[in-house]
Amino acid sequence: MTKQIIRETAAMLSGMTPVLTEDEFVFCTTAHEDIIRRAAIDALASFREHEGVSFILSKSRASELGFNCDTPMRRIVLEVFSSLEGVGLTAAVATTLAAHSIPCNMVAAYHHDHVFVPTAVAEVALEILHKLQEESSR
Repeated sequence: MTKQIIRETAAMLSGMTPVLTEDEFVFCTTAHEDIIRRAAIDALASFREHEGVSFILSKSRASELGFNCDTPMRRIVLEVFSSLEGVGLTAAVATTLAAHSIPCNMVAAYHHDHVFVPTAVAEVALEILHKLQEESSR
Protein backbone atom coordinates (compact mmCIF):
# COMPACT_ATOMS: atom_id res chain seq x y z
CA MET A 1 0.00 0.00 0.00
CA THR A 2 1.37 3.41 -0.99
CA LYS A 3 1.18 6.18 1.57
CA GLN A 4 -0.50 9.38 0.47
CA ILE A 5 1.81 12.39 0.35
CA ILE A 6 0.34 15.24 2.40
CA ARG A 7 0.90 18.80 1.14
CA GLU A 8 -1.62 20.97 3.02
CA THR A 9 -0.40 22.56 6.25
CA ALA A 10 -3.53 21.73 8.29
CA ALA A 11 -3.46 18.11 7.14
CA MET A 12 0.26 17.77 7.93
CA LEU A 13 -0.27 19.15 11.43
CA SER A 14 -3.39 17.12 12.20
CA GLY A 15 -1.73 13.95 10.93
CA MET A 16 1.81 14.47 12.20
CA THR A 17 1.60 11.76 14.93
CA PRO A 18 4.80 12.57 16.87
CA VAL A 19 6.71 9.55 18.22
CA LEU A 20 9.63 9.88 20.64
CA THR A 21 12.44 7.39 19.99
CA GLU A 22 14.49 5.88 22.82
CA ASP A 23 18.02 6.64 21.62
CA GLU A 24 20.01 9.74 22.46
CA PHE A 25 21.84 11.54 19.66
CA VAL A 26 24.61 14.11 19.38
CA PHE A 27 25.20 16.70 16.66
CA CYS A 28 28.93 16.87 15.93
CA THR A 29 31.38 17.90 13.24
CA THR A 30 34.89 17.14 12.05
CA ALA A 31 37.21 17.92 9.16
CA HIS A 32 39.47 14.92 9.84
CA GLU A 33 39.09 12.42 6.98
CA ASP A 34 39.78 9.36 9.14
CA ILE A 35 37.05 10.29 11.63
CA ILE A 36 34.69 11.23 8.77
CA ARG A 37 35.04 7.73 7.29
CA ARG A 38 34.54 6.06 10.68
CA ALA A 39 31.57 8.24 11.67
CA ALA A 40 29.83 7.92 8.30
CA ILE A 41 29.29 4.19 8.77
CA ASP A 42 26.98 4.66 11.77
CA ALA A 43 25.62 8.16 11.19
CA LEU A 44 21.89 8.72 11.33
CA ALA A 45 22.52 11.69 9.05
CA SER A 46 25.39 13.75 7.68
CA PHE A 47 25.84 17.02 5.88
CA ARG A 48 28.97 18.39 4.22
CA GLU A 49 29.68 22.02 5.12
CA HIS A 50 32.63 24.31 4.34
CA GLU A 51 34.08 23.70 7.80
CA GLY A 52 33.80 19.91 7.70
CA VAL A 53 31.19 17.18 7.84
CA SER A 54 28.39 17.45 10.38
CA PHE A 55 26.96 14.21 11.73
CA ILE A 56 24.03 13.10 13.83
CA LEU A 57 25.37 10.12 15.75
CA SER A 58 24.11 8.00 18.59
CA LYS A 59 25.52 9.36 21.83
CA SER A 60 27.43 6.13 22.43
CA ARG A 61 29.07 6.18 18.98
CA ALA A 62 29.89 9.89 19.26
CA SER A 63 31.57 9.20 22.61
CA GLU A 64 33.58 6.31 21.11
CA LEU A 65 34.84 8.66 18.38
CA GLY A 66 35.83 11.33 20.91
CA PHE A 67 33.14 13.89 20.18
CA ASN A 68 31.73 16.21 22.83
CA CYS A 69 28.50 14.68 24.16
CA ASP A 70 27.45 17.50 26.50
CA THR A 71 24.24 18.20 24.57
CA PRO A 72 22.43 14.88 24.10
CA MET A 73 19.21 15.06 22.12
CA ARG A 74 16.21 12.82 21.62
CA ARG A 75 14.44 12.42 18.30
CA ILE A 76 10.74 12.91 17.73
CA VAL A 77 9.63 11.46 14.40
CA LEU A 78 6.63 13.13 12.78
CA GLU A 79 4.96 10.10 11.23
CA VAL A 80 3.01 12.06 8.60
CA PHE A 81 4.29 11.46 5.05
CA SER A 82 4.71 15.16 4.27
CA SER A 83 5.56 16.48 0.84
CA LEU A 84 9.02 17.94 0.35
CA GLU A 85 7.13 20.90 -1.11
CA GLY A 86 4.75 21.17 1.84
CA VAL A 87 4.80 24.52 3.62
CA GLY A 88 4.29 25.17 7.31
CA LEU A 89 4.89 21.91 9.21
CA THR A 90 8.44 22.57 10.40
CA ALA A 91 7.67 26.25 11.01
CA ALA A 92 4.64 25.40 13.16
CA VAL A 93 6.53 22.77 15.14
CA ALA A 94 9.57 24.97 15.74
CA THR A 95 7.44 28.01 16.62
CA THR A 96 5.29 26.02 19.05
CA LEU A 97 8.31 24.55 20.82
CA ALA A 98 10.02 27.97 20.90
CA ALA A 99 6.93 29.42 22.61
CA HIS A 100 7.68 26.95 25.43
CA SER A 101 11.43 27.80 25.42
CA ILE A 102 12.31 24.40 23.95
CA PRO A 103 15.09 24.48 21.36
CA CYS A 104 14.82 22.11 18.43
CA ASN A 105 16.78 21.06 15.40
CA MET A 106 14.60 20.03 12.48
CA VAL A 107 15.71 17.50 9.87
CA ALA A 108 13.49 16.94 6.86
CA ALA A 109 14.11 13.55 5.30
CA TYR A 110 12.29 12.04 2.32
CA HIS A 111 9.49 10.27 4.19
CA HIS A 112 9.28 12.11 7.51
CA ASP A 113 10.40 15.15 9.44
CA HIS A 114 12.51 14.63 12.54
CA VAL A 115 12.63 16.95 15.54
CA PHE A 116 15.70 16.80 17.79
CA VAL A 117 15.23 18.28 21.27
CA PRO A 118 17.42 18.24 24.39
CA THR A 119 17.00 15.00 26.32
CA ALA A 120 15.95 16.85 29.49
CA VAL A 121 12.82 18.29 27.81
CA ALA A 122 12.00 15.51 25.32
CA GLU A 123 8.90 14.21 27.12
CA VAL A 124 7.53 17.74 27.54
CA ALA A 125 8.20 18.49 23.87
CA LEU A 126 6.32 15.33 22.88
CA GLU A 127 3.30 16.39 24.97
CA ILE A 128 3.34 19.85 23.38
CA LEU A 129 3.43 18.36 19.88
CA HIS A 130 0.56 15.99 20.70
CA LYS A 131 -1.44 19.02 21.86
CA LEU A 132 -0.57 20.89 18.64
CA GLN A 133 -1.76 17.90 16.61
CA GLU A 134 -4.99 17.71 18.61
CA GLU A 135 -5.68 21.44 18.21
CA SER A 136 -4.99 21.21 14.48
CA SER A 137 -7.53 18.39 14.14
CA ARG A 138 -10.43 20.56 15.33
